[in-house]
Amino acid sequence: MSWQPEGDSFAQLAGLLSDSLNGQDHAKSTQALAMLNQAQQSPTIINYFTYIFLHPEPPAGMNQQAYHHVRQGAGISLKNQVRQHLLKMAPEDMEYLKGQILNGFKDPNFQIRKLTGNVIAEIVKQGGILGWTDLITLLIAIAEGNCPSFGTVTPEAQEAAMDALQKVCTDNRKQLEKEYNGSRPLDVLIPKFIEFTASPSAKVRMYALSSINVFLPSKSQSVIVHIDALLQALFRLAADPQNDVQKVVCRAFVYLIEIRPDKVAPHIPGIVDYMLVQQQKTDDEELALDAAEFWLSTGEHDQLKHALGPFLPKIIPVLLRSMVYSEDEIARLGGEGEDAHLEDRAEDMKPIFAKSKQRLPNGQTAEDGSVAKTPGEIALDELSDGELEDDESEDEFGILDDPEDEWNLRKCSAAGLDVLSNVYNDTILDMVLPYLKDSLRSEDWSHREAAVLALGAVAAGCMAGMTPHLPELIPFLVSLLHDKEPLVRQITCWTLGRYASWASHLESAQLRKQYFEPMMEGILMRMLDGNKRVQEAAVSAFANLEEQSKTMITPYIEPIVRQFVLAMEKYKDRNMYILYDCIQTLAEHVGVALAEPRIVNILMPGLINRWKVVKDDSRELFPLLECLSYVATALGKDFAPFSEPIFNRCISIIRKNLELYAQGIQAGDYDIGEWPDKDFLVTSIDLLSAIIQALDSDSAALVNSSQPPFFELLKICMADQSADVRQSAYALLGDCAIYVFPQLQPYLPQVMALLIEELDISKKLSKKDEFHSGFSAVNNACWSCGEIALQQGAGLSPYVSRLYERLLNIIQTPNISSSLTENAAIALGRIGIGSYEELAPHLESFAYPFLDALADVAETDEKDTALRGFSMVVSRNPEAMESCLVPYFTMIASYEEPGEELMELFRQTLQGYKQFIRDFDGFLAQLPEGERERLRQRYSV
Repeated sequence: MSWQPEGDSFAQLAGLLSDSLNGQDHAKSTQALAMLNQAQQSPTIINYFTYIFLHPEPPAGMNQQAYHHVRQGAGISLKNQVRQHLLKMAPEDMEYLKGQILNGFKDPNFQIRKLTGNVIAEIVKQGGILGWTDLITLLIAIAEGNCPSFGTVTPEAQEAAMDALQKVCTDNRKQLEKEYNGSRPLDVLIPKFIEFTASPSAKVRMYALSSINVFLPSKSQSVIVHIDALLQALFRLAADPQNDVQKVVCRAFVYLIEIRPDKVAPHIPGIVDYMLVQQQKTDDEELALDAAEFWLSTGEHDQLKHALGPFLPKIIPVLLRSMVYSEDEIARLGGEGEDAHLEDRAEDMKPIFAKSKQRLPNGQTAEDGSVAKTPGEIALDELSDGELEDDESEDEFGILDDPEDEWNLRKCSAAGLDVLSNVYNDTILDMVLPYLKDSLRSEDWSHREAAVLALGAVAAGCMAGMTPHLPELIPFLVSLLHDKEPLVRQITCWTLGRYASWASHLESAQLRKQYFEPMMEGILMRMLDGNKRVQEAAVSAFANLEEQSKTMITPYIEPIVRQFVLAMEKYKDRNMYILYDCIQTLAEHVGVALAEPRIVNILMPGLINRWKVVKDDSRELFPLLECLSYVATALGKDFAPFSEPIFNRCISIIRKNLELYAQGIQAGDYDIGEWPDKDFLVTSIDLLSAIIQALDSDSAALVNSSQPPFFELLKICMADQSADVRQSAYALLGDCAIYVFPQLQPYLPQVMALLIEELDISKKLSKKDEFHSGFSAVNNACWSCGEIALQQGAGLSPYVSRLYERLLNIIQTPNISSSLTENAAIALGRIGIGSYEELAPHLESFAYPFLDALADVAETDEKDTALRGFSMVVSRNPEAMESCLVPYFTMIASYEEPGEELMELFRQTLQGYKQFIRDFDGFLAQLPEGERERLRQRYSV
């Protein structure tokens, strides 16, 4: 007999759910929620939620409308219970849930049917495909309208079953692509989905194609074998009258570009016409946006991008029209004006994350986690500077009510124009210029704004053709910075930023005065605009101008810094973040010029004032700390007057966060490895590094006076579970070895134990611990190891054996980053300077991988010292080099500018081998003639 609720429990639980949804009586709602939480500890609570969710008759005393909301609440609670407790359910309860839940498809209410699909998808997500082996068969049968065990199948039930199938596919893509007992579930599903695209129900057609779209990006073989049938279905659906179907058709074509461009290419003319029709359906912007994505994908694809050429006269006008704000967007943006005095709302803020840096062998840094991007992604990134944001997800508060914060048709069209202009260059410009001439001076601000957007979108791809027009256009754009419409001023800032490279490379002083200076002054002026959006765009544009100008901007530092300080006084939180980035960009490019006393006296009071205002738990601290790091580096020892309070506060922030972590672990607030606001740690550690670098050995006083002790905190950070924290900690350790080694030296036993543990790359390769999966911290540990070896010299002997094993293992590990291999080789070579006797017996094992790792490294002090140590090891065991003497001599010959010590070691080594090798000239004959000649001339061999 099927499970039934006991006594009045059904009515009691329904009442609690009803009370918990009571928006009028907060006390009653709170009490009901507390009782619900207690009730959820019952082992049969899932059964009760299932019963209420699927039972259409309300308990006595509750009306049907109220009970409908209760059922929805029960459905949501059921899904949550499944998510948290499915794997712990008793077999009989699981059987009850699976036996009952499909009945939700029979309900006349759409929300109940929809929630039924959500619950089913969650059951599969938590229990796996094999946890409910006949589910897919049942859903397909219901969707087909022929499922005897289900009973009579209504069209609504068919649609609900297809909706559930689509959800299951989305959540379990990889499981469905796997092979089970010689077959894949997807081999059955794809033909069925293609068949369902011919359903008389528009929703079934839409869900079926949406399900196929789940698997297209992964290039599943189950889809590829049916590609011709899928194309036929798409061409049939292209005439579908329903917009929801057209959306998934557009997405399918976009996916097909990537997986089978050869199948798409013959149909380009028809697809282009289809996409143009869909993009102009202004009554459905989501459909128009899906169609507009086609130009981005095609324009980025090497095989297809040139296929659009014949159709540009039709495509470009549609893109240009789509870049004009819609009436709905204008209504939602209405009333924008002077808002700079208003505080930012919480939902205006976007999360800011710290950027940990890696130490690279050539002295450069790279942001951790950076990946190569496609041309289209680069175009989107460029178009996002202060204007176009590729962000189609809700922000952290679930609010997306501002068209300027959404990825929309307008932005997608501009990005498409940008991508196509990079393919077709001035061909695009010939089509855009007439539009610009008509629209730039339009009385309608929305057309004026769209024209400026178009002008910026073609900047990168059409710069050559646009250059003759810029002497006229730039002054006009500068004049638009005074436009009465804030959105025009905003987009003008962005567009000027796109042409910053042209203005920044004007050669004559007269031309710079005529064009560069007005552009710079105009953008600076708009940084103090009364509208926040204009401020934001101006700061972003000015940062771009700084990037392009580099040192050319140095003569203008004083007015720039004065404007920055005024902006600091005026800006609210959101724009302060961007301003910090602008300040650090200036510091990065003008360097020591920022240390002029008059500039320091302008800039630093403003930054210190902000430093005092920002609280230790404010997320504004991240960009501020990073900004101060760049400023400290630029000022060098001139940063000393400001260093002590900043240094001590960083120590305090690190201490507080370490204590929070320890307390959280003890209280069980989060799992091991989770970190509360790790960015506070990362940015504080990075600023300490910058201060120590800036002050050089003078920073010793700060380290000595630190409370709690500086190196005690550093040791804890070096052992942290977060790779980001360890990465920054090992960078700081290396800086301490360079600048304050006497203070570090007493802590070496503990520090070296941690460092040797970090160098154990086998843990990272095993991936048993997700918090040890990255190599960024190992990279910096290698670098800091080399710096310590230089300072400690022979005193490193107790650690040499273990360091050698770990470093050689890194050097010999395939498929890891070259920077990590190079840093490990440099560290190993530097150890040889003080510990050549200990390394000499191992020379035959590490000589070749060492030389191979350093072969492509630029000639720096790091490479110089590594080869010094290696050559000293060679001098103690020259016979061990027999198998790799040729690459060693090749490296000596190719080394253009060795330091004096290294050059003398090379000379001694070569002379030694000349005496050691009987036919030395014959041996040298193995080297190319040019290398032989360099050895003879430079080292007299």
